[in-house]
Amino acid sequence: AGPGHGELRLLWPTLARLSQAAERIALIGPPLLPYPLAWQAAGVVLESLVVIRAQGVEVLWAAEQCLRSGCFGAVLCWPERADDRQLRRLQVAAESGRTLAFALRSAAALDNPSPAALRLELKAPLERVHIRKCRGGQPGSLSLAGGA
Repeated sequence: AGPGHGELRLLWPTLARLSQAAERIALIGPPLLPYPLAWQAAGVVLESLVVIRAQGVEVLWAAEQCLRSGCFGAVLCWPERADDRQLRRLQVAAESGRTLAFALRSAAALDNPSPAALRLELKAPLERVHIRKCRGGQPGSLSLAGGA
């Protein structure tokens, strides 16, 4: 529904492993200033984080450049609006740069088409994840025991 409802808690284990393996992580256009102590408590090496302040179409452009460069283990971006063509560009850039790409979008974007291999909807508070689309699998719901 909006930022700060636990969406990063789903990604932190993966981001922690990447950062501990000396991979850099780009945060592009985050809607809230990242809180270093929370990232550190999640096991993310703070020196691996690169925060890029961007707005509007700059978010998509910066994400594409970071993905295509191959210099990052993961790129997280918060596009305000993105059509399926723009998302496809990010997907191709991620594949060519061999980088994990995460586009964190509002629930309003669920009705828009996306080339993403996996689309999740988080129901706040972090207790239920709806799998809206998954390549090679069946969409459904997943309960998170204990909020983890």
